[in-house]
Amino acid sequence: MNQRDVAEVNLHDLQVSDPLIGKCQHLVTEVAIPYQWDALNDRNPAATPSHAVENFRIAAGRAKGEFYGTVFQDSDVAKWLEAVAWSLCQTPNPDLEKAADELIELIAAAQCGDGYLNTYFMLKAPQDRWSNLAECHELYCAGHLIEAGIAFFLATGKRRLLEVVCKLADHLGTVFGPGRDQLHGYDGHPEIELALTRLYEVTQEQRYLTLANYFVEQRGTEPHFYDIEYEKRRQSCHVKSSGVPLTVQNKAYSQAHLPISEQRTATGHAVRFVYLMTAVAHLARLRQNEQQRQACLRLWQNMVQRQIYITGGIGSQSFGEAFSSDYDLPNDTAYAESCASIGLMMFARRMLEMEVDSRYADVMERAFYNTVLGSIAFDGRHYFYVNPLEVHPKTLRSNGIYSHVRPVRQRWFGCACCPPNIARIFTSIGHYIYTPCSDALYINLYIGNSVAVSVGGHTLLLLMSGNYPWRDEVEIAVESAQPIAHTLALRLPEWCSAPETTLNGEPVNCESRKGYLHIRRTWRQGDRVKLSLPMEVRRVYGHPQLRNLAGKVAIQRGPLIYCLEEADNGTELHNVWLPAESRFSLIEGTGLFSDKILLQADGARLQHTHSEERALYQYDKVPGQLQLQPLTFIPWFSWANRGEGEMRIWINER
Repeated sequence: MNQRDVAEVNLHDLQVSDPLIGKCQHLVTEVAIPYQWDALNDRNPAATPSHAVENFRIAAGRAKGEFYGTVFQDSDVAKWLEAVAWSLCQTPNPDLEKAADELIELIAAAQCGDGYLNTYFMLKAPQDRWSNLAECHELYCAGHLIEAGIAFFLATGKRRLLEVVCKLADHLGTVFGPGRDQLHGYDGHPEIELALTRLYEVTQEQRYLTLANYFVEQRGTEPHFYDIEYEKRRQSCHVKSSGVPLTVQNKAYSQAHLPISEQRTATGHAVRFVYLMTAVAHLARLRQNEQQRQACLRLWQNMVQRQIYITGGIGSQSFGEAFSSDYDLPNDTAYAESCASIGLMMFARRMLEMEVDSRYADVMERAFYNTVLGSIAFDGRHYFYVNPLEVHPKTLRSNGIYSHVRPVRQRWFGCACCPPNIARIFTSIGHYIYTPCSDALYINLYIGNSVAVSVGGHTLLLLMSGNYPWRDEVEIAVESAQPIAHTLALRLPEWCSAPETTLNGEPVNCESRKGYLHIRRTWRQGDRVKLSLPMEVRRVYGHPQLRNLAGKVAIQRGPLIYCLEEADNGTELHNVWLPAESRFSLIEGTGLFSDKILLQADGARLQHTHSEERALYQYDKVPGQLQLQPLTFIPWFSWANRGEGEMRIWINER
């Protein structure tokens, strides 16, 4: 394979102006980030205590106390810092930057002289450093801190945190590797691999890329590192329980059952899988490694053809927050963690950089406009960890199989990985809109923005506008002062059957390759490309092996999946039917749904008289009466913003 010349949009040179995503980004910057800072500092009495910042204060000698929280608590702070960094590119905020600077100084003060930095082990078990990689997330936390250091450097030019994480990465280089006196292992939760690859890109220090590749290639090799590690801990009496840990018993849980080159299916913990594959795709491009590329293609294909929800959610079972088997995608017990869809976007981005193909951007868009967008409430202060496709609140309260599902978003979590992850994806969304390559500027997402991209020593200025995904027309205007010869490659979404493109009012007759329309010309100020993407309301049907979807249909318009909610349609949504001949009308939302498009259609409800008095089972079918009922469909990302109630995406069709 040939290494592709790929750049990254400088977020200082991109301003999101999109009516929908711009509003969400503003909500994250103005509300979510300050709210999360309060939660991380335990200043929100209504939220689950975090103690994450306090752990750093204690480790730095600025406070007294004991470690509190999950073993990976440091990562919450790191992701919050990354979200802050990217937000400063869009919206400078001296007070927020000052708070981040002070936090960075606290982290630097906590760092050990040899570069080690993990508050759990520093405060609770210093003698156990690097002794339980299978379970304790040391490298995972290091990876998120490295990502934060990179982001803060790129956003502000300040090197303080970058120096801290380089010192940490150099420490890792002494501990891990093929050397006789080094650990030949890898973390139970992939993350360090993608962070070190990114650190290499920023610093151009080859040792970071080498170490990232070592972690990837070492995973799953024989003899299994987790077995060796567990036996060492067992003999040293560090193992407190009598049972063998899940990560040691079930190595597929952390994708350590086989070398990556031998894996054939997406398996195990969904977040771990996509984080790992994000790194593999990035390494495959940078190292021109065909074996890694083939692994990415093979595992991507299995995931998106057999193990992904219509909403872009992945990880169908709560046990292990993991993939199940092919075509096992239940609606009401779905896990579909918010972090997993964020990781899916990360994986898709690196696949696009490895080889541009619209199918990756299609999945990225599906995940973003549905699961990711729905993971934060309209108020910016409540979050979904789990994203089901069907909810019956009464059953949730009484049946333990639904113990992971919540009918409304939560203020915070004991394991709070999702809220800061949600914040950092919204503040860095500019990295996903475009893939700048030497041969073309690929446009992946139609999020309104202005951007400046370097092309052969010149600057190409573009303004993308429209009201996507509500309206079907996107305009891209060239604002560069001087002519620039380049190619704009526009993604043609898979959901659109008849896209149309004009250039300065004239139809475009250009080549379409792998789902992108390539327009090559010398661009001049005032040039305008208009892309029409008719957004017909489409009925979607599941694969015959998706047993939960038999006889059911889902509704999609543009990239958005729609659902029925109790607030509009009443209870017992399982008794609601959508006739095959019903047509949809578009409704302008009001109030809470202002600026959104709702859908209405004629439906029916199966009514049974005296249902409470009827026998639970009976021999003769007693036909119910179908009563006509108008159905209102809302964008699924917006459900549960009006309180608790039933919801479902897949509905009966007759």
